[in-house]
Amino acid sequence: MEAVSAKVWGGRPRPPALDCSAELRLKILALLTFTAASAATLCFNSSMTGGMTMPGRWTMSMMWMPMGNELQSALIFSAMWLAMMIAMMLPSTLPMLLLYRRVSAFRGEVHLARATFILATGYFFVWTIFGVTAYLIGMGIARAAMHLESVSRALPVAGGLALCIAGIYQLTPWKSACLNHCRDPLTTVAHHLQSGRFAALRLGLHHGLFCAGCCWGLMLIQLVLGVMSLPVMIAVAVVIALEKLVPRGDWIARATGVAAIALGITIAIRASSLA
Repeated sequence: MEAVSAKVWGGRPRPPALDCSAELRLKILALLTFTAASAATLCFNSSMTGGMTMPGRWTMSMMWMPMGNELQSALIFSAMWLAMMIAMMLPSTLPMLLLYRRVSAFRGEVHLARATFILATGYFFVWTIFGVTAYLIGMGIARAAMHLESVSRALPVAGGLALCIAGIYQLTPWKSACLNHCRDPLTTVAHHLQSGRFAALRLGLHHGLFCAGCCWGLMLIQLVLGVMSLPVMIAVAVVIALEKLVPRGDWIARATGVAAIALGITIAIRASSLA
């Protein structure tokens, strides 16, 4: 009788007990990963200090002036970007990973640790592709600025306009839709959860794409103001976490958008007056 009652609960299979020790290990692993990524980001940050004053009275970061092999520079940037994304995004993504693990355990998933890791891999793969794309565009702009003085002088105004574009996006329904997805991981998991490693990868890619859709404007703000600027990095990471985790995070998104528009207009007007 006891054996039967252990398997049957209210006429249905009894759900497995929550493995608190395994969940604690996941949290500890996430903390260690966050710490390592933060340390790597600080190391990259210290190696990228300095820059070159350009026509138009702005400074080009060392990151956009690769020395030596171009492929090596691209790989170094990709590693730097991945470390930075883990440090910035993991705190707001951890609730999704924990929820996925709990629901997968309830459904009887055997390899929980592997599936959760694959989900995270898919998520951060999307952000790595985003970074590589940003690097290629940034390098193209940097080369044009170094070869054409007119391009260099136009970049401060272009940077101000880019901030305005990022700010406007923060106020759009597209931003709200992507943010709602990120703020409601339960619905995402419920609609897309399937067994197997490929299903975990698909869910990670799906969530990563929506997260990129939610945060690309904030990433653009960081790229314009200084991708390796530690204060900017921390500010953007805090905004991302607040948007996704606190009540009325949509208000924070709108406030950030208004601030970015105001800053962009200020920078563009000031750059135009100095041109």
